[in-house]
Amino acid sequence: MDTDREIISSRVLRAPVARVYEAFADPLRLARWWGPEGFTNTIHEFDLRPGGKWRLTMHGPEVGHYENASTFRVVEPNRSVAWTRSTQPLFDMEIRFEELSEASTRITFRMTFATVAECEKVKRFAGSKNEENFDRLERELATMTATP
Repeated sequence: MDTDREIISSRVLRAPVARVYEAFADPLRLARWWGPEGFTNTIHEFDLRPGGKWRLTMHGPEVGHYENASTFRVVEPNRSVAWTRSTQPLFDMEIRFEELSEASTRITFRMTFATVAECEKVKRFAGSKNEENFDRLERELATMTATP
């Protein structure tokens, strides 16, 4: 893979890998944390299997509704989920779930673009926005820990 066409963001989370995966695999939970700070989500379709569709609208905090459509390519519970976006910006996305211990997991987002130019456009904001996404995920994981 060409690293100049990739954006990679990663964080170690204090949660077991199964819990981190569940926060993604459960569309009700996913809707609460997906995207940058201030965004809300309406998930229209979430068929988590290879060939399954994921359609959602991300609602910006001030203005704007952002339609997203993707097709899942890889679904390996507690290990990896990958999809191809069919709405702009176009890229392939992979999320890796790496168990570090019984109580910690590294999550990695890998966005791969067709061209360096497309990657550079998104790179200007993606790093900080992915960090906000991880912040929101950590808050969601805390609610999962608090409930039996």
